[in-house]
Amino acid sequence: MKITKPINFAIAAMAGLAFACGGGEKTTETTETETVVTPAAPEVEMSLEEKYQDDPIYIKGLAKLKASDCTSCHMVERKIVGPSYADVAAKYEATDENITMLAEKVINGGVGVWGEIPMPPHAALSLEDAKDMVSYVLLLKK
Repeated sequence: MKITKPINFAIAAMAGLAFACGGGEKTTETTETETVVTPAAPEVEMSLEEKYQDDPIYIKGLAKLKASDCTSCHMVERKIVGPSYADVAAKYEATDENITMLAEKVINGGVGVWGEIPMPPHAALSLEDAKDMVSYVLLLKK
């Protein structure tokens, strides 16, 4: 009996070792494909000019604005003497009534809506040209 205990212990130890090391067991290897998710590139903020450069209203209005003296007091996204075009677009919806009203303000001039600095009248400007310019300005919403 004294011999059987060490033999039984040895057999149990060998069986445990074989089991722990995977001895005699059939295993199937699986390879997992790791999917690498790259973060999306940060959205590049596009200027209003780039955003609308192919729009016919933009093209026509910009050409008429460049031929006038508007750029001496107004910029697209920054206030200088008068409000920026983007600020005007944020304040007014692009409706026919607003376009006509603002075109008449461009022609007749005015003061008080954007502060105390007056906008000089542009009497030589036709209503149609002024409407094209205002339509361009109202297109420039941020």
